[in-house]
Amino acid sequence: MNAKVANRRIRLLLAVFGIAFGIAFLRAAWLQGVRASSLGQLASSQHNEDVTIPATRGTIYDRGGLQLAIGEQATTVYADPRQVRDPRSEAAIAARLLRLDPTALYSALADRTRGFVYVERKADPARAALLERRHLPGLGFYPEERRFYPQGSLAAQVLGYAGVDNHGLAGLELSLDHDLAGRPGRERIVKDASGEVIDTVPSQTERDGTDVYLTLDHVIQSNAQAILRQTVARWHAKSATAIVLDPRTGGVLAMVVAPGFDANNYPNTWRPLQRNRAVTDTYEPGSTFKLVTVAGALSEGLVSPTTSFVLPYEIHVADRIIHDAEPRGTETMTVAEILARSSNVGAITLAERLGQHRLAGWISRFGFGRNTGIDYPGESPGIVLPEKHWSGSTIGNVPIGQGIAVTPIQMASAYATIANRGVWVRPHLVDHIGDGSALKQPKRRIVRRRVAVQLISMLKNVVLDGTGTLAAVPGYQVAGKTGTASKVDPDGTYSDSRYVASFIGVVPASRPRLVILVSVDEPRGAIFGGVVAAPAFSQIARFDLQYLDGGITPDAPTASATR
Repeated sequence: MNAKVANRRIRLLLAVFGIAFGIAFLRAAWLQGVRASSLGQLASSQHNEDVTIPATRGTIYDRGGLQLAIGEQATTVYADPRQVRDPRSEAAIAARLLRLDPTALYSALADRTRGFVYVERKADPARAALLERRHLPGLGFYPEERRFYPQGSLAAQVLGYAGVDNHGLAGLELSLDHDLAGRPGRERIVKDASGEVIDTVPSQTERDGTDVYLTLDHVIQSNAQAILRQTVARWHAKSATAIVLDPRTGGVLAMVVAPGFDANNYPNTWRPLQRNRAVTDTYEPGSTFKLVTVAGALSEGLVSPTTSFVLPYEIHVADRIIHDAEPRGTETMTVAEILARSSNVGAITLAERLGQHRLAGWISRFGFGRNTGIDYPGESPGIVLPEKHWSGSTIGNVPIGQGIAVTPIQMASAYATIANRGVWVRPHLVDHIGDGSALKQPKRRIVRRRVAVQLISMLKNVVLDGTGTLAAVPGYQVAGKTGTASKVDPDGTYSDSRYVASFIGVVPASRPRLVILVSVDEPRGAIFGGVVAAPAFSQIARFDLQYLDGGITPDAPTASATR
């Protein structure tokens, strides 16, 4: 080999080294300048992992301390696909032990672009423990809790639901989420080059949620649910609602919607069944609304319970003719008899004497057309036609509970006002939170004490010899009112086949402890509140009076209790 060839080869070799060095230099510059941030994050993710430590969700108790919603121990299984050595094998093992879809799990474990994937959130702790003992590379485990409702269907619509992340999604779980949820913690897991955990560094300590105590009584709630189920079945009704309210405090002892469902199956339950209709849904109240008309006339000093009127069977109001439910001749009735016999003509006569402006004022004063403020999400204010939009016939519809829509809790609250000697107390479901004292509820006077006493006396006649005799409770005086309201069809006319039958009562009438509302939607075989709803009221009241405080002392004369 001559010198010329040797020099050529040396120059070629130097060129190759120069090109290689140039490529290496450009590669280093690109990695350090362009990819530095992403590669740094990748390195960090391989050696450091931030994990959220969920806080324990507070327990919901009834007023006696029974657990209605609790946290149940579970284990969350996760994986770092970059550390998984054999995705197919590990997916098969994990899927078999946790009862998962192996194909979907394999896709997740094989995706090495991700540093964290869930294998299963809130898995059964026993099954997760079996998997953990396999020591599969890349899989991790941490304790978590899942929401559980130990009483099943008890107050399911009221309690609502907390989702997989333990955040309230409906009902009281939603409205009380700030108190129940607490604050999650965070910790950083430090790993070595092989992916083994070498240290855990807490960055934020979790703060557990606060327990909540309700006014609900699980015994009263359970009994009311059973009676409402029987009532729906007996009358082949679409649904039914019941409320048991303490008029002195505004505390709701029971709030029932039938049909019900298991609260643990909330996400899979037909959405209309999930609604707490006692608060969110409206209906035309019918004759139970006559209480407002009579209360207004008494409060304005226009009549007394003994004031009498000569009443024909029907009455002309603008372009409409309205008549009583039962055919009769022209009769003389006192105000007390108008209420006891639920005379439409009588109630309209009182409303006309009261006048449009004052009637509208009393409707507003009782709180219709706005929320009661009950501590439950999604409350409806009802539907009340503004006075400026009243037509000539409105004075004939609204006084008898037509052309106005209310919620069950509004109606129960109105009767509780009369039972509480004219003082309204905001209805509520939460008694206290944590170790705090009972939450103070706003109150205001609606009618004078004398008027409230007169109304209770008049409502007693409804049960003694009026339309509500089936609501009687042996040994106790009952004051209440029946309601039978035709529903509105899609074409805007009143149906002749679909009704809401209701009864609202106060017991014992001499010293009220309970206000009970029963409303039955679209019963078949009978439509009247005194036939369909009043018996359910009697059953609920009879049980509750014997249960509360070891038994409420009877207030009815012996003769009344035994006849």
